Amino acid sequence: MATNWEEKFFDSTRGRMVTLLRRSGRTVEELARGLALTDNGIRAHLAVLERDAIVRQRGSVRRGSGGGKPAYVYELTPEAEDLFPKAYAPALGRLLDVLAERLGLEESEALLRSVGRRLVEDKTVPTHGTRERLEAAAGVLNELGGLAELEERDGAFVIQGYSCPLAAVTPDHPEVCGLAEALVAEVAGVPVHERCDRSERPRCCFEVAPADDVARR
Repeated sequence: MATNWEEKFFDSTRGRMVTLLRRSGRTVEELARGLALTDNGIRAHLAVLERDAIVRQRGSVRRGSGGGKPAYVYELTPEAEDLFPKAYAPALGRLLDVLAERLGLEESEALLRSVGRRLVEDKTVPTHGTRERLEAAAGVLNELGGLAELEERDGAFVIQGYSCPLAAVTPDHPEVCGLAEALVAEVAGVPVHERCDRSERPRCCFEVAPADDVARR
């Protein structure tokens, strides 16, 4: 389901331009015809979309049969696909429902922890220095869509999240925090303890060993 922000964006001129380019690459002239704008108006919007890494040039095509000046073709970048609403959250929620029903909560949690460890199998992480590995673990959470930072509190390290990558399903399925805990522990190479905030605005939090102990590793 689209958010209010997404609905407003796709109702805007740039949003409609992105929707056209999602179908296929187009020239300035083709975009101008499709949106009933001038070529200069299209170029101004394209400049903003290029700056934001949503649109890029993909080459050029000849105009007409007279061998005129080539026209650039514009297309969406791979990152632009993230702008479009996805059914991941409801699909994941239903999947977690079925897992809990068929396997039971304990086995479901064990499976999710296994998934968390698998998620980092193809990641390149530091092999020395626990602090560096903890920072890498926070980075993996950020790559998944979260916002986490390594902090030190009262002599202990904490990976504090300010946004949860699984926020859409965490309230109904707190067991997914085990997935994130296993992921963090796998990258960090030290035991961590999940202390996530599962309120209206979920936030990750993972406590690690006392900072002095970790620094000596």
